[in-house]
Amino acid sequence: MFELSDVSYSYDGRPALRSVHLKIAKGEAIAFLGANGCGKSTLLKLLSGLIFPLTGSFRYNGEAINRQKMDDTKYAKQFHQQIGFVFQNPDTQLFCADVFAEIAFGPRQMGLAEQDVAQRVGDMLELLDLRGFERRQPYHLSGGEKRKVALAAVLAMNPDALILDEPMNGLDPRSMRWLAEFLVQLNKNGKTLILSTHNLDLVQEISPRAVLFAEDHTIAADLQTDNLLGDLELLKRVNLVDPYYHQHSDSGHTSFHIHSY
Repeated sequence: MFELSDVSYSYDGRPALRSVHLKIAKGEAIAFLGANGCGKSTLLKLLSGLIFPLTGSFRYNGEAINRQKMDDTKYAKQFHQQIGFVFQNPDTQLFCADVFAEIAFGPRQMGLAEQDVAQRVGDMLELLDLRGFERRQPYHLSGGEKRKVALAAVLAMNPDALILDEPMNGLDPRSMRWLAEFLVQLNKNGKTLILSTHNLDLVQEISPRAVLFAEDHTIAADLQTDNLLGDLELLKRVNLVDPYYHQHSDSGHTSFHIHSY
């Protein structure tokens, strides 16, 4: 579904990605891990068609994705309907007057009849337990509620792939648990799931595959999640876990003391 070959990217000469080779199949669930500033968010934006490789190539379903391709308005619209991107901060994503309009925005841009738009909004309100929030203003919502509305707005377009940048940020433990279970269910239902996260405990439940970035903006490892998280020395080398503390839970999953970013 996604293929990156020798992709590099930089901001004003400062490297963000170096020589990234990566393939992601349709229906996979994959997590990007790494310390802040290693390139995870940049890669998610690239996969979402918001930025383009400075060197190397990016293909989606076999088609090269670049600025020239995305200048084709028809193709760009189709691409962004198929790839749903949920920003790290929901306030960056929410801009409509109320929750109904927020969820309806994407389907309306797709040109759906208003009756069909209302049906999709209703389905998303039901799916994400947002009934009664229709006329609430997004900036009056809690962090967890904003996250749900951002997800609903993206899922209302029924994308093939869902890309999430640090979806657990700012959530309380109960909301984290709900979101983890929700994402697992979406993947079981056929959605391709791509996320970045610092939450190493929950990532073991969400994604069977993990890609670890080093601080030099290269891929340090691409492994089954349990195998990657079991390599404590590797995690220490990339500055993702505290080098002086770790423990193992009774469940068989490794529990970590994570650096606070």
